[in-house]
Amino acid sequence: MTSVEENRRPARTPSHELEAALVEAADAVLLRDGPAAVTVRAVATEAGVSPMGVYNRFGSKQGLVDVLLVRGFDLLRASVSDRGEIDALDRLRGSGERYRRFALDNPEYYALLFGSGHRYKDMRPEVAEHAGAAFGELVGHVAYAMATRALAQGDAFELAQQIWCCVHGAVLLEISGQFKTPDPAATYDSLLTLLVRGAINPGPPTGA
Repeated sequence: MTSVEENRRPARTPSHELEAALVEAADAVLLRDGPAAVTVRAVATEAGVSPMGVYNRFGSKQGLVDVLLVRGFDLLRASVSDRGEIDALDRLRGSGERYRRFALDNPEYYALLFGSGHRYKDMRPEVAEHAGAAFGELVGHVAYAMATRALAQGDAFELAQQIWCCVHGAVLLEISGQFKTPDPAATYDSLLTLLVRGAINPGPPTGA
């Protein structure tokens, strides 16, 4: 016969459910308080568990942060992926527009991905894989444009890096409130036009 104490004992949370709850708690802390606030104690408090529960599931604070990094890079990848555009330049430009929108709509995640000192070469393999996949979307857009002769032939990876340097810099300036022009959206749109135009008509090779 089941005792009263056994009836009152709370059911144990299955391992996968606890992990999901901790990830959601970490997400909540990040979105509310920013990347620096994502600590084992803060996430444990948010989830209503002991800090040991976090350590048991993720090993360390970095293990917890890595889960958020994977989520963030996946969200970024989904944002910049193509929407079925046939025109290669429309595809590339649309990706650039959505990159900015992702950063403005998700400043905490953007700060976690690019403003928290996480160097690609030091990332754990799983995180680096997701980060590479996000950048790979841009490389794919550039390669598609080259394959369809919309852009001049060249190294798609190199050109994608150049494009990212520009749009990332513009986004960081806007997020930090350091834009000098009165309409950041218009300036960013002009930047995309400049980048596409430069890729269509590249200058002479270095040293020419």
